Amino acid sequence: MTADRAAAPGPGEARTWTLIFGAWLIAAASTLGALFFGEVMQLPPCVLCWYQRIFMFPLTLILPLGLFPLDRKVVRYGLALAVPGALVAVFHLLLVAGVIPESIKPCTRGVPCSQTVIEWFGFLTIPLLSAVAFTTIIALLVATHLRSSK
Repeated sequence: MTADRAAAPGPGEARTWTLIFGAWLIAAASTLGALFFGEVMQLPPCVLCWYQRIFMFPLTLILPLGLFPLDRKVVRYGLALAVPGALVAVFHLLLVAGVIPESIKPCTRGVPCSQTVIEWFGFLTIPLLSAVAFTTIIALLVATHLRSSK
């Protein structure tokens, strides 16, 4: 076996790399979207939006560290940020939908968390976009973990 063949990644490693890269793409797009809403559209974030940013922004930096060279341990670090971020996003989504009572509202100052700032196509809100992004990142990272444990 030549040195070139030993260094070439196998098909399993290529799939693992692709899953982590996909998770990073979603995290990067979410980060850029949040910055666009805040800095370009001048929409002030509510408290729950800030917490979601706290969990999303580091994923943009951490996930690529597991790509070069490929390190499957990045899944642990990614999930440690994505799972609580998803929980905050779902809480925010339920608050906006009116499922969670107003008395539990965490936003007492500034922008109210239950207010819908943007609504595209009659249903697509910022909390829904965040929940979908976190859920997709979690699914990709869990798929990466399951592939590497085989």
